[in-house]
Amino acid sequence: MADAAPPPADAAHVLVVDDDQRLRSLLQRYLIEQGFRVSTASSAAEARRLLGAMQPDAMVLDVTMPGENGLELTRALRDGGQELPILLLTARGEPQDRIAGLEAGSDDYLGKPFEPRELLLRLRALLRRIGPPTPTENARPVRIGAMEFDPVRGLLEGPDGTVHLTGGESALLTVLARHPNEVLSRDAIARTLEMDEAGERAIDVQVTRLRRRIEADPREPRYLHTVRGRGYVLRPGT
Repeated sequence: MADAAPPPADAAHVLVVDDDQRLRSLLQRYLIEQGFRVSTASSAAEARRLLGAMQPDAMVLDVTMPGENGLELTRALRDGGQELPILLLTARGEPQDRIAGLEAGSDDYLGKPFEPRELLLRLRALLRRIGPPTPTENARPVRIGAMEFDPVRGLLEGPDGTVHLTGGESALLTVLARHPNEVLSRDAIARTLEMDEAGERAIDVQVTRLRRRIEADPREPRYLHTVRGRGYVLRPGT
């Protein structure tokens, strides 16, 4: 650690939360070498204390910790309006485990053991997805009922103020809002968001979460529609 050059002050700040001290140290050293600022926590309770004092750009969070586990912490943070991008780590890498993480509100999921390089690539892709998109001709604000979504800022404004979206929800709505009334396949959305081979199922989970934000009745969507066999379409004018 002493030999690592300090990252620049404007470098992305990552909070690594894992009860395994060796893994925390390895990830901290590796990510600093890759240009990130890194803080660490050994438990959900310590992570909560740190989040009360700072706002990192992303969190790498272990699922299987004693006490409050990573899924429980993720769910609690989302329920409290925390939009921090979260990448979950777990020794259980089955598809259903990944879906459980996404349903809890995580933005990505990586099974252990993993190559540090893979974590780095996923983390960079996640930060790109939740960062401000480059303005394009399809970046005008979109009205969704009584709400308005700005694809450039990634902000959804409602009658009572800003509607809190996770990084994944904001990224998905940005893609859909840039192509209003156009059916987008799950594969096309996953490729745009730089998601892996499990991305298509993850899209379904994010759509379900997004409907809870924008629909009066998510079971009978008025704006975000499923087109059977083809994908999803945002129809803001309906």
